[in-house]
Amino acid sequence: MSARDLELFLVRHGETTASAGRRVAGWSNPPLTPRGETQARAVGRLLRGERFDGVWTSDLDRARESARLAHLEAADGWPEPVVAEALREVNFGPHEGRSYDDFDGEFADLMLRFRDFEVPGGDTWAAFRDRVYGFVDGLPDGRHLLVVHGGVVRVLTQEVGLDRFVATGTVVGLDPIAPRLLFVREPEE
Repeated sequence: MSARDLELFLVRHGETTASAGRRVAGWSNPPLTPRGETQARAVGRLLRGERFDGVWTSDLDRARESARLAHLEAADGWPEPVVAEALREVNFGPHEGRSYDDFDGEFADLMLRFRDFEVPGGDTWAAFRDRVYGFVDGLPDGRHLLVVHGGVVRVLTQEVGLDRFVATGTVVGLDPIAPRLLFVREPEE
């Protein structure tokens, strides 16, 4: 059996009204802010000239719109983005829309660690991880661009030492087979 050849470019969608207001978005659908639209276009310019065998995006509006705007800036070499529900953010259940500043105690600690959490009425870390890794495991060999959410980026990079939430508009290169981190390109402000 031959080794897999897989390279991922992970993009965290542009800033939304929720992230600008320090609110939990999860499965809700806050729109991109003007800054978020600028970040998405900047990703397209940053990746102009890159070739991808597949471009994938979460089905949530903020990721789909970020993928669309980035694609408009760098369409050469990029297939049209394909929507994949498996790339959705964590379902935060009753915590959706709450301010991050409202979290305290054990739940806040679990979310900061982003491991072994269980959101009543939402996702568990294990189910979320299985959903995201199940999608990645099903990708064909090649280079793939995934326009996703902070939780998706974090769960895919935890094992390679990038165990933090990246800023909106960040691009992370990952070899998920080795596994190893290839690069982190944060947006210029």
